[in-house]
Amino acid sequence: MKTATELWTLADGVTAAVREVGAKLAARRPVDPTPAPTLAEAMARFAEVDDPAAAELRERLGALRPQAGWVPEELDGSVPAEGEWWLCDATDGAVQYLLGHPHWAVTATLVRDGVAVLAVVHAPEAAGGRTYRAVLGGGARLDDRPVAPLPRELAATVAGTSQPPFVAADPVALRRAGESLSALAGAVLAVRNLGPTSLQLAQVGSGHLGLFWEYGRDAGNLLPGALIASEAGATVTDATGAAWTAGSDSLLAAAPGLHADALAVLRAVR
Repeated sequence: MKTATELWTLADGVTAAVREVGAKLAARRPVDPTPAPTLAEAMARFAEVDDPAAAELRERLGALRPQAGWVPEELDGSVPAEGEWWLCDATDGAVQYLLGHPHWAVTATLVRDGVAVLAVVHAPEAAGGRTYRAVLGGGARLDDRPVAPLPRELAATVAGTSQPPFVAADPVALRRAGESLSALAGAVLAVRNLGPTSLQLAQVGSGHLGLFWEYGRDAGNLLPGALIASEAGATVTDATGAAWTAGSDSLLAAAPGLHADALAVLRAVR
């Protein structure tokens, strides 16, 4: 499969699968916070919901593209460098989901030789359900309409950010996250963490966020949104301005003019 047209045809089937899984998860989402006072209990409760949803995604996507492998675990932030793989997160935004918040998403990404070539990010409970899609070389869409980032000056920008799972294990990324938050909070209109990493990145592509940045290796969460933002026309690099890849230890995405201003702020972070 090489052409954007062929990838969009596949994306239609992926979208149907993701929306169906999302609808089932939304029906099960607790209204009240899940009573899980320890990390082990929270992970166990999450697995009760996420495991069946992930299994359904694997079955349906495997039928659509059986030659693609399946990345078994996205929490370590890595993807295979060779071959074709499905990278999926049935409940991106697990923390919000368990607390009874609607800010979560279902993601499915086809990765070829370490590069995302197709991505679907579906937020079942955002504005009645919103679906971002992109294919490499074929642009990006939100609910079947083309999208593009909105140019803004830095002082009028709402910036999104997040941290990789278990970021405390990476003291350098943790320090950079704190220092960059202080730097950017003084330069933009507001900084928010609006839930799923993939969804926030996609929202840069549609102009719902002005920019998004993160420190730490987090390819599993960043690949789908990075493809959508890039295909929409945003500039996606690491925090030094170098090309972003699945192995990068930071990411910055923004509209082209805004990206240069935000990059200047981040370059001051040690």
